[in-house]
Amino acid sequence: MFMFLFLVVALVVVVGAVTLSVVGGGDSTALPEAPPERFVDPLPLERPVHRGDVELLRFPVTVRGYRMTDVDDALGRLAAELAERDARIADLEAALAGARADLDVSLDKHTEDDQR
Repeated sequence: MFMFLFLVVALVVVVGAVTLSVVGGGDSTALPEAPPERFVDPLPLERPVHRGDVELLRFPVTVRGYRMTDVDDALGRLAAELAERDARIADLEAALAGARADLDVSLDKHTEDDQR
């Protein structure tokens, strides 16, 4: 009998506490809508992108993952930077190969002149 009485009192206390918190919980208005997170592009415009810039890149999470437009924009920027760097590397390698060829021709010419 004591256990039954204890459970009834505990149930009354819990129901009362829940009722007070719902009814007398302050504002009766609905919670305000949280503004959606917006992507702030941290990739620098004034200098080339470095590894640390990519490591700091974070996208806001939405209901189904990430906003495709935010990810597509960031990947597009990175692809453009990589294409630009690849073109620059190819130009520099071509210039280096040309300079080496000129040096080889110049050295061959000097060795022929020395042998005469």
